[in-house]
This record gives sequence, structure tokens and C-alpha cells, in this order.
Amino acid sequence: MKSVFTFLVLLLVAVVQAVSSTGSRLLVILNDVDEKNDYSKFFGDLTKRGFEITYETPKSESLSLIHLGERTYDHVLVLPTKVKALGPNLTPNILVDFMNAHGNILVALSSETTISSSITALLAELDIAVPAERTGLVVDHFNYDAASASEKHDVLLLAPPAPLRPGVQTYFTPAETISELIAFPRGVGHTLGQGPLLNPVLRAPSTAYSYDPKEQADGVDPQDLFAVGAQLGLVSTMQSRNSARFAIVGSAEMLTDKWFDAKVKKIGDKEVATWNREFAKRVSGWTFQEIGVLRVNSIEHRLNEAGATETNPKGYRIKNDVTYTISLSEYSWNKWTPYLVPDGDELQLEFTMLSPFHRLNLSRAKITGQACTYSVAFKLPDQHGIFNFMVNYKRPFLTNIEEKNTVPVRHMAHNEWVRPFDIPAAWPWIGGIGATVVGFVAFSALFLYSKPTDLKGETKKKQ
Repeated sequence: MKSVFTFLVLLLVAVVQAVSSTGSRLLVILNDVDEKNDYSKFFGDLTKRGFEITYETPKSESLSLIHLGERTYDHVLVLPTKVKALGPNLTPNILVDFMNAHGNILVALSSETTISSSITALLAELDIAVPAERTGLVVDHFNYDAASASEKHDVLLLAPPAPLRPGVQTYFTPAETISELIAFPRGVGHTLGQGPLLNPVLRAPSTAYSYDPKEQADGVDPQDLFAVGAQLGLVSTMQSRNSARFAIVGSAEMLTDKWFDAKVKKIGDKEVATWNREFAKRVSGWTFQEIGVLRVNSIEHRLNEAGATETNPKGYRIKNDVTYTISLSEYSWNKWTPYLVPDGDELQLEFTMLSPFHRLNLSRAKITGQACTYSVAFKLPDQHGIFNFMVNYKRPFLTNIEEKNTVPVRHMAHNEWVRPFDIPAAWPWIGGIGATVVGFVAFSALFLYSKPTDLKGETKKKQ
């Protein structure tokens, strides 16, 4: 009986842990609640990972993202709808406020449904542009599914995203080379601005382009195209400065059960299974902060001197030897793991006042079960004032780390200066002072105690 109870407790703990690091409340916006059946496997995977899903339509009067200044949901998933606007409860300002309150949003589009004005305005706020007519279709006459799109070429077959740089895998890149392809059926493309917070995940091939099938059905003028080739983003992300996350998926159809189980093939190639299910898991997992979440466990700074045991003292003295240590963890699906800085990257510490006096690379010191510790030892500058230990680590697809610890650095007290006798370079000067003193004393002694000249004898001779 006890073993059964223990098993149930462990199962409950596992279920509780298998959820986003920021919460489990997920709101799904659909045109009709019955449409959730088309995405049963996608929603089933989310449920298995611990999300509590609420399905609503834009017309729902009880819908509210923020109540009394607090989020009522942790994440929002917006699927294509047929309404022109999402209503007064999902205005662009409310969606932006939701992100400012650390909420996460995933938006999926479709070329068969006009993009609502609320979503268009929200995308404009994030420096993401969609076709002006709010309708568009991405086609590729070279990279398409020969089985389902042999005529329209509107089902793109794409390889999984490549690593950011050699040796560094992203969360959307398979650990090993696979033969599966990502099916992108009847999707809408978008373009990204120059904002540093935007990151593309999946771009269109160089032979793809986006056009309006209603307005350009008879022919396509290259000058009228919305965008072509790698200009077209198919799946992109944005992480705000408060680490709230936003993702846009250009094809909601790629999340349906049909394409999770589909077999696709390029012309002349063999038939393979789609990678849509795993890709959807990774995109939703990143957006809902199940992966790529960094946590600072502890920060310590102390004197690096014999007998110094105090950690995080209230102040230091100029030229002190100090050691700075920071402990980091990464949330990966259902547990915290040590965060290991990738090869070729550096975690840096700045010791700064108005500008950095030191910028030092933190080296890996110790790895425990859930954390990795980084540290560096250095000498404080010969400058007193108010300084900051600052770690500012911002990388694509990782939550931001911006830690600042303020400490005063005082000048030396009168009894803390190094004595001249302890400085070999001062010995010639000390010797010169000693010689001057000895010479002055000797001269004074000779002057005071020497016998004066007999002036009387000289006077008589002159007379």
C-alpha cells in the first residue's frame, strides 16, 4: 500500500513539473470551438505536457486576459478566425499589455482566411509586416509536395532549420541529420524589420514567393509581389526585453492532425514522413517557455584574501582582490538543468561605474545537479566610488539575464597604505633622505662645535 501511495505521489509530482516555467494556463482562440478537433494531436500533446487549455471564440463576452492588474492566463494561442477584428477583449493594446505582464503569445495564420485587423496591428507593433491586403499565399515551383500540391505548388517542403553557427544547435534544429521534411501548406509569409529582438526560425527557399491568389490569379507581376525568397519569413519569433515571448506561424494547417501524420515527397525523391509534430512541439515549447529559460540561482562576491569569510560584503577598498561567482540553470521541458555556455560564446562580468573598468570572461567553476557555477577573480581598480557587478547576457532564443549588484569602493584609510620600507623601489629615495638628514646633522654639529677664529691677533698686526 505504501509503495502504491509513493508511486502516486511521484506521478503527481511529475505531472506538476511537466509544464511551462511561467504557468500552465493556456487560452486558445478559435473561429469555432468545434475546430479544436482538427488540432486534436497538437492540443493533446500540450495537455500531456501539463497545460490547462481553455477554448474561446473572439465573440465570447466573458473573455478577459487581464483582471485587476493580473493575468488570467499565462499563454495565448490565436488560430485563424473569420472575423475582421478580435473584439474589445483582444485589442492590440490589450495583447501588448498582456506581453508586458510577462504573457506569451503564439499566432498562427492561414492564406484561406483574412488576417484580422487586431493581429495586423499587433504585428506592426512588433515590426512584423504581412501583405497589405491581409491575404497572401506562399508558393514554390521547385520545393513542393508532389502528392498533394502537384498543380498549385502551395504545399512547401522544407528542411528543418539550420544551426545558428557551427557546433551550436538551436531549439528548432535536430540534434542529428534527419531525412524528414517540414510541410508548410497554404501559408502566409511575413517580413521582419530591423529590430534586434526579432529572430527568424524558418525562412522560405530562394525560389519561393508570396502573391494574392484573388487579385493576381491571371498572372503575377514580379513588381507586385509582397516578398520573395529568403525575405519571406514562415515561422519567426520575438522575445521582449522582459523575456515575454511571441511567435508567428504562417500556416496554421501545418499544426493539424492531417499534416502530423502525412507522407510527403519531392519530385524524384522517395516518400518520407513529415517532421511537423516535433517542430510544432519545439515552437510551442519555446513560445510557452518550456525551453530556453535561464535562471540565476545565486550571486556571490567576496574578498579573495586569507581569513575573509564574508560573502556579499557591503563595501570594498580600492585594489582589493575579489572573486565573483554566479550560478545558472536552464529549464528544459520539465526540469532544471545546468546551463553550459556554448563553445565560442562567453559569459562576461562588467565591473562598472559610468563605464566599465573591467570586462572579464567568467570561467566554468563547478557543475552540480541543477546548476553550473561560473566565477572570476580580479583586482579592483585604483578608483573609489559607487561600482556595479553587472552580468548582461542576451542571446537569441534564451531569456535575458541582466543582474546588477551595487557596492561602494572606498579609498585607503591612513593606516592601510603600504609602508615605504616594504617597497624596494623606495629604498634609494629613503637612502637619499637619510643621507640628507645625516649630512645636515653633521654640518650643524661642525658649525656649532668648531672653535672660532682668533680675531684679536689679526687686529694687532694690522695696527
